[in-house]
Amino acid sequence: MHSRLSTTFLLLVALVLGTAGCSDNAGSGGGKSTAALQQASLQLQPADKDLAGIYNRSCRSCHTVAATGAPLTGDSAGWAERMAKGMPTLVDNVVNGYGGMPPYGLCMDCDAAQFEALIDFMAAEG
Repeated sequence: MHSRLSTTFLLLVALVLGTAGCSDNAGSGGGKSTAALQQASLQLQPADKDLAGIYNRSCRSCHTVAATGAPLTGDSAGWAERMAKGMPTLVDNVVNGYGGMPPYGLCMDCDAAQFEALIDFMAAEG
């Protein structure tokens, strides 16, 4: 029972910390308001069912809420500066954590190819 409680507590702490300030949001959204970008991000889902499952459990909580500071899903302008760093750097940032984003972006069982696919999905124009 104690172990289960500890695990639950640690997961809750990770979730709170993960949503408290993911990473800096430098997006302009091509002139769209932050509220419009956030609303649009809530509607987006990866077409691949497995990737959608990962996105919904590990990425969505930060990348659809502007207040977290994470670049919003579908805000290609907000992702542009990050994408310019190159995919290897972005995957490294995910694996090691960056800014307020926790290591592995809360997906401890994801591999580099899945991270790349998720980044490509989130950075694409919504």
